[in-house]
Amino acid sequence: MTVRVRIAPSPTGNLHIGTARTAVFNWLFARHHGGTFILRVEDTDTERSKPEYTQNILDGMQWLGLNWDEGPLFQSQRLDLYRQSIQTLLDNGSAYRCYTSTEELDTLRAAQEANHQAPGYDNRHRDLTPEQEAAFIAEGRRPVIRFKIDDDREITWLDLVRDEVTWKGSDLGGDMVISRAADEHELGQPLYNLAVVVDDIDMQITHIIRGEDHIANTAKQILLYEGLGVAVPTFAHTPLILSDEGKKLSKRDGVTSIDDFKQMGYIAPALVNYMMLLGWSSPDAEELFTLDVAAPQFDLDRVHKAGGKFDWDKLNWINSQYIHAMPAEQLLPELIPYWQAAGFKLDPDADRSWLLQLTSLIGASLARLDECVEISRVFFTDTVTLDEEAATKIAQPGAKEVLTSLLKAMQAKSDFTEIEAQDLIKQVTKEQNVKKGVVMQSLRAALTGEVHGPDLIQSLLLLHQHHLAVPRIQQALG
Repeated sequence: MTVRVRIAPSPTGNLHIGTARTAVFNWLFARHHGGTFILRVEDTDTERSKPEYTQNILDGMQWLGLNWDEGPLFQSQRLDLYRQSIQTLLDNGSAYRCYTSTEELDTLRAAQEANHQAPGYDNRHRDLTPEQEAAFIAEGRRPVIRFKIDDDREITWLDLVRDEVTWKGSDLGGDMVISRAADEHELGQPLYNLAVVVDDIDMQITHIIRGEDHIANTAKQILLYEGLGVAVPTFAHTPLILSDEGKKLSKRDGVTSIDDFKQMGYIAPALVNYMMLLGWSSPDAEELFTLDVAAPQFDLDRVHKAGGKFDWDKLNWINSQYIHAMPAEQLLPELIPYWQAAGFKLDPDADRSWLLQLTSLIGASLARLDECVEISRVFFTDTVTLDEEAATKIAQPGAKEVLTSLLKAMQAKSDFTEIEAQDLIKQVTKEQNVKKGVVMQSLRAALTGEVHGPDLIQSLLLLHQHHLAVPRIQQALG
C-alpha cells in the first residue's frame, strides 16, 4: 500500500500554527513512508473563504518547506462529485430529505435545554410518507439532506495515536445534515463531513492525520464511508497546541498565524523544528533537527496523546540556535527588510561589505530577526544619547583624557584594521596610565551611549568606516 495523506485547510483566515503543525506531521509521515502529500483547500464556505487567505496558506506552506506532491485541489471545483455521492446515499436509503423548519429546531433545542438534555435532532422526519412530504412541499418548505445515524450504534476505530476509540451513535446529535436546504428535487450546498469523505475517497487517502478536535467528526465520517460502501482509512488524532492556561491556542491568545511568526523574526526551519516538538519526540531525544533529518525517524507511535503548551522561551532558544548557525551571507538578506522597515539608510549593494561585517557582529546576539533593529540602531544613527550609566563612565576620572587621546588618533587615520585598533587601545592605556577597563568603558559609552553591547573593537571599526566614531567622541567630550 502506498501511503497517501493530505492537509486540508479552510481559507477563512491566515495559515494557523495548529494547521501548520498538522501539515508538518502529515509531510513527515509521507516522507517517512515514501508516500504522497496532498494539499486540498476546503473552500466550500463561500461567505468566509477569501482568495487572499488561500494565497496566504500556499505561501506559508512553501515558506515552511512543506512542499506538496499533488494539488492544490479546491473543493469549490468539485461540487458535482459531492452531489453525486449525496444522491447515492438517498438512493440506498442512508439519507433523506428533512423539512424541519428553523423555528421547529429552535423549539426543540429550547425544550432540550430546559430538560437538561444534550442538544440534537430528534430524527422526526426520517420516515415521512410521500403524502407528508408533499404537504411540506406545498407549504414552501425547502429540505436539507440528513444522513441517518443509529443511536444504538457503536463506532470504533484503532487510532494510531489514541489506540482504540469508541463513540456511541446517540452522542452524535441525531441524523446529521450533509447538504443545505434547496428546492424540491435539488441538492443544496454540501457540508463539511460529506465533502471531506468524498474527497478522501476520490484522492485515495490512506491515512488521515489531524487534530483531536476532529474525533467526533471521525465517528460521523466512518458512518459515511460505510454508507457509500467503501473502505475506511486509518485515522490518527494528534494533540492540540495549548495556551498557558491549558486551552486550545486561539486568536485570543495573540500570535497564532504563521505570518505573525514570520513578521516577528522567527525563521522557517526553527519554527518547523519547534512545531515538531509540540507533540512529538525524537528517538534520541534530540531537540534540534530539520524536516529532512526528522523524516527518517518520524512515526506516529512517538506522537504524544497530551496537548503541548506553547513555550515562547523554548521557541526563542531554538530560533536563536538556527540564527547563530547561519553564515553572515545567509543571514544578511533576512535582516535587511527589518532595517529598511525601521527607516535605516542603507544600500544593500554598495554597503554590502559593511553590512556583512555588521551582521557578523550582531548575529550571535539575536534570538529573533527583528531584534536586529534595536541592537544595530547605533550603527545607523548620526548621534546617540548617553544613558545614565554611560554618562557616569564618561564622568569618571581620566575618561575625558582617554577620549581626547583616542580622538586625536582617529582623526589622523581614516581606517583601522582590527590589530591597529587593539594597539591603539593599548597605546592610550599606557599614555594615560589608566586601567584598560577605563579606556574600554569610556570608548563604548561614547560610541554607543551604553556600557553593554557587541564586541567593542568591531563596533569601533564599523562606526569609523561610516565616519561616525569621531563625531560620537566629540559629542561625548562636549
